[in-house]
Amino acid sequence: MKEQDENEIRNAFKAKNWNEIKTHDSWSVFKIMSEFVDGYEKLARIGPCVAIFGSARTKPNDSYYRLTEEIAYLLTKKGFGIITGGGPGIMEAGNKGAHFAGGKSVGINIELPFEQRPNPFIDPDKFLEFDYFFVRKVMFMRYSQGYIVLPGGFGTMDELFEAITLIQTQKLVKFPIVMVGIAYWKGLIDWIKTHMLEAGNITETDLEIFKLVDTADEAVTIIEEFYKKYALKPNF
Repeated sequence: MKEQDENEIRNAFKAKNWNEIKTHDSWSVFKIMSEFVDGYEKLARIGPCVAIFGSARTKPNDSYYRLTEEIAYLLTKKGFGIITGGGPGIMEAGNKGAHFAGGKSVGINIELPFEQRPNPFIDPDKFLEFDYFFVRKVMFMRYSQGYIVLPGGFGTMDELFEAITLIQTQKLVKFPIVMVGIAYWKGLIDWIKTHMLEAGNITETDLEIFKLVDTADEAVTIIEEFYKKYALKPNF
């Protein structure tokens, strides 16, 4: 464990008096409220978008980066807005595709000690930055009407399973969740079927919440058909 990590743990367990606790918690509430208000006001004006999730570590020469850019470009040309986490990697590719297609390119960034920096393809008036992960996640779930999930790490898994759980528990409309990259996701899907499903922790119908595809055309078609089925139109 790094010395910095040890110091942070020690500081977390330092004794605090009631006044310190109350003051810190009270100001945290106001900070959280301000992030919600700012996010709601900006994103409500933009309208719902298709969210693209994926790794911040994916390089521009990676095939998944190029695939993401293509997906975002095609969706934008069909009239959809694109919303990403606002950082590099897959997020940058999503915003880049939307930017060069002349559509709405939204970035919801999070302040982190590493990796996360705003990418240059976000519309200046559609950039938001948050301190709290849970506030940022609410914005994704509230203002996205479809989710494209590219290969990623723990953060991508968090966003993917948040959307799946909200749909499974009927807290969110059954918007399409499209996982792109069969080779990448197959192991996880197999594990879900052989462990979670067989143990009775999920049902067969839960597996219908998401789709697994390999190409940009397949991903875009799923989003487009959903909108056509329910007589919805793109927001932009």
